[in-house]
Amino acid sequence: MTADSNDPSVTEPFVAHGPARRNGSILLVVLIAAGIVAVAVWLMTIGRTEAQPYILGVLALLATVGLFNLFALAAGIIRFSDRATDDPVMARIADQAQEGLVVTDSRGHVVYSNAAYLTLTGAAGPQEVRPVERVFIGNPDVSEAVFRLLKAAREGKRQQEEVRLAGHEAGQGRWLRLRVRPLGEGKRDAKYAVWSIADVTRDRERQEDVFQELRHAIEYLDHAPCGFFSVNPAGEIAYVNATLANWLDYDLAEIGSGGLKLTDIVSGDGAALLTSIAAVPGEVKTEVFDIDLRMRGGKTVPVRLYHKLAFGSDGAAGASRTLVISRARDEHSDPERAAEVRFMRFFDHTPMAIATVDRGGNVVGANARYAKLAQGLNGDGGAAKSIFRAVNPRDRGLLIAAINQAAEGQGDIAPVEVMLDGPKERFAQFFVTTVEKDERDAETAIVYMLETTERRALENQINQSQKMEMVGQLAGGIAHDFNNVLSAIMMANDFLLNAHKPTDPSFQDIMQIKQNATRAATLVRQLLAFSRRQTLRPQVLDLGDALSDLTMLLRRLIGEKVKLDLVHGRDLWPVKVDVSQFEQVVVNLAVNARDAMPDGGKLIIRTANVPTEEAAQLANKGMPAADYVKIEIADTGTGIPAEIIDKIFEPFFSTKEVGKGTGLGLSTVYGIVKQTGGFVYVDSVPGGGTTFRIYLPRHRQEQEVAPDAQAGNGAAKETAAVTEAAKPKPDLTGQGTILLVEDEDGLRSLNARGLRSRGYSVIEAANGVEALEAFEEKNGAVDLVVSDVVMPEMDGPTLLKEMRSRNAELKIIFVSGYAEDAFEKSLPENQQFAFLPKPFTLTQLVAAVKETMTAN
Repeated sequence: MTADSNDPSVTEPFVAHGPARRNGSILLVVLIAAGIVAVAVWLMTIGRTEAQPYILGVLALLATVGLFNLFALAAGIIRFSDRATDDPVMARIADQAQEGLVVTDSRGHVVYSNAAYLTLTGAAGPQEVRPVERVFIGNPDVSEAVFRLLKAAREGKRQQEEVRLAGHEAGQGRWLRLRVRPLGEGKRDAKYAVWSIADVTRDRERQEDVFQELRHAIEYLDHAPCGFFSVNPAGEIAYVNATLANWLDYDLAEIGSGGLKLTDIVSGDGAALLTSIAAVPGEVKTEVFDIDLRMRGGKTVPVRLYHKLAFGSDGAAGASRTLVISRARDEHSDPERAAEVRFMRFFDHTPMAIATVDRGGNVVGANARYAKLAQGLNGDGGAAKSIFRAVNPRDRGLLIAAINQAAEGQGDIAPVEVMLDGPKERFAQFFVTTVEKDERDAETAIVYMLETTERRALENQINQSQKMEMVGQLAGGIAHDFNNVLSAIMMANDFLLNAHKPTDPSFQDIMQIKQNATRAATLVRQLLAFSRRQTLRPQVLDLGDALSDLTMLLRRLIGEKVKLDLVHGRDLWPVKVDVSQFEQVVVNLAVNARDAMPDGGKLIIRTANVPTEEAAQLANKGMPAADYVKIEIADTGTGIPAEIIDKIFEPFFSTKEVGKGTGLGLSTVYGIVKQTGGFVYVDSVPGGGTTFRIYLPRHRQEQEVAPDAQAGNGAAKETAAVTEAAKPKPDLTGQGTILLVEDEDGLRSLNARGLRSRGYSVIEAANGVEALEAFEEKNGAVDLVVSDVVMPEMDGPTLLKEMRSRNAELKIIFVSGYAEDAFEKSLPENQQFAFLPKPFTLTQLVAAVKETMTAN
C-alpha cells in the first residue's frame, strides 16, 4: 500500500462491469404508436378480403419482434432498468464518500470502487484497482484480520476489524477500520460483497489522549493525601482510591472486583449515619461525619467524612462521593483534637441511641445507633427529621410532654416507655435530660433511647411460663383430690352393680353414674396431662408409621368437607413417646382444625428432621439447639385472633359455644408435648389458617437403658393397664394378707371391702405411721402392701424404705392421683414396686393385687 496519490485520475470512480445506463425516448414511442394506428386504419379501408394477407404479415412481424425480445431478456442482452440504481444522487453519494468502498463478486473480482478507495489503497488509476486481500498481502499486522473478513464475506456475514499499519521509517503509523457485508438480502445480491476502508487514525489519537488524561487523573486521585470512595445505592463500594485502600489494608485490585459493601469498611453502626440523610428530590447534600473505619484485620481508624449525595427528581439516592480525612495523627499531635476524637468514638459506639432535639422534637444531631434504630420506622425518612415520628401515635404524647418539661428547664424527668412506630411491634425507653443553652443554641434536650423489644418479649415469656406453671400446679392438685373422690364413687358404683341385676329398675341409673364418673375421670386425666403429672409409657416410635396408622381415624373425624394431606419427610429419626398420648395430641389438633373450617378446607400434616444447625437458626424461644423431629399440622381455617393466641394453651379457655368444648384440648396437647421433652409453637393469621409446629427430641439408641437396669424400675411392673376387657371373665379371687394404707376413710373402707369380697385378709391403716405399727405387730408377715403416696405424717416412699429395711422381698402397690415419676425420684435406686393410678374400679384394683402377688 502506498501513500495518497496526487494523480487526479484516481479520484474518479471505477466500474469494471455492470448495466449500461439507458435513457428512454418519448418521441420514438409516439412515432411507433402512430405507425401502428395508421396501418390499422389503412387495413380497415381496403376491405376485409384484401386486408387479410397484410394483417397476417403484420402479426407475424410483431410475433418475431416479441420472440426476439424474450430471447434477449433471457440472455441478459436486454433488461429492465431499476430507477433506484440509476438515481444520480445515490450514485454520487457512493462515489464521493470519504470511506473507501469496493464491491467484489463471488470470485473476488472488483466490480465497483469509489475514489476514496483508490486513494486509500494507493492505486494510480482504475486499472490498478485491487481487492482488499491483495492490497494488504504480505503484511503480517493485517493478514489475520483480512482472513477473518474474507471468511465472513464468503459466508454472507457482516464483520469489522481495526488494524494498525506501521509507518515507513520514522513515519507515524495509521489505523484503518475494515468492514465487509453482503450487497443485499436477495440471492443474487448476496453474491456481491461490499468492502469499506476508513482511516480512523485521528479518532484513535483522540481516544488515546482522553485515556492518558483519565489515567493521570486517576493516578493523582489514587495518590492524594486523603482517602476517597464511592458507594452505589445498593450499598456496594463502587470505587476506592489507593490511599484509602492502603489505610484499610485492602488490595486495590480486590476492591475493584466488587463484593465489598459499605458495612464492611465502617465500624459499628456508622454506616447508618451515611444512609440516614433525608431525601429531597433534585437536591445535592453534603454532610460531615466523624466515625471509625474498620481495617481488614478488625482494627479501627478514626476519620472525618465529607459525604456528598445527590437525589434524583423522584427522590431516589444516586451514587455517593465521600472524601476521607484520617484523624489518627490528631490523637498524638493535638490534645484538643485527640479529646474530640475520643468523644466522637464514645458517642458513636455507645450501645444507647442518643439524639439532641429542639423544642419541636426535630433532631439536631444523633449518633450512629440512633440512625440505625430510626431507619425502618418510617419509610419516608421522617424519623430522621423528628424524633416524634419514631413513636407510635398512641404514645407520642408521653414523649412530647417529657421534651416540654426539658424545654422548661425541669430536671429529673421520669423515663418514658413507648411503642415505636413501624411495621413491626417494637418498644423503647426514652430518657430526656435538659440542655443548658443560650439564645443561639437550637438544642433543647438530649434524648437517650434504649430499645426494650427483646426485654419485654422475655418478660412476657417468663410471665407466661410462670402463669402456666402455677395453673399447672393448681390443676394437678385439683386432679389429685378429685381422683380420690372419683375413686370412691367408682368403687361404690361397682358394689351397686354387683348387687343389682340388669333387670332391676335402678340398674340403668347406676350405669348412668358409672358413665359420668368415667367421663369425669377423662377430664381429670386431661388436667394431669396439662400439669405434666400423668403417667407416660414411652416407647421408640417412627412418626411416619404412627401417622399412617391414624389416617383412617383422622379422615372419619374431620369429615368429607376437609381434605387430609400427609407429607412425610424422608428417613425420619426415631422418637420416644407414649403412643396413646401422641395420638391424642394429633387427634386434638385435627379436631380443632376441623372446627375452624366449617365450610371445608385442607388439613396438612408434615413431618421432617430438624438438625441442630437448623434448630439453632429458628426463632423459637426457649428451644435449645439439638436434633428434633418436627410434626407440622396446618389448616386453612379461620385462624386465631392475635389477642387470644397467648391464651390458647390455658386450661378451660375456649372460644366455642357452651357445651361444645371443655377447653382442655390444647392444654392437653401442651402438657403431653412438654412432658415428653418437646416443644410446641403456633403461627396463625386471622382468615389465613393456623399452623402448629411440634418439635420432639431425636431418640438415639445409646440413650436406651440396659434391660437389667429396667428390671428394677417400677415401670416394668406396671399393672394399671389391666382392664376388664384384657381377659374375659378372669378369676380375680385370691388369698393372703394385705396391708391397705389410705388416708381417705371412705375410700379406704370401700377398697378394703372390695378386697375382702375376693377372699383376701385386709389390715387397714390411715397413714404411714399406723401402717408401720401394724406391720411390726404382724412381724412382717404381710403378703402385699397397697399404699397411697401422699399421706400425712409419713408418705408412701418413706413407708416403703422403712418396710424394705425389715423385709427386702416385700411387695407393694402404690396408688396415687399423681404420676409415678412425681415420687419415684425420692426412692432409692432399683426399688421394685407396682403402680395403680387413680381413679380405678374395683376390678382394676383386685386385678392389680392378684397380678402383683402371683408375680415372681
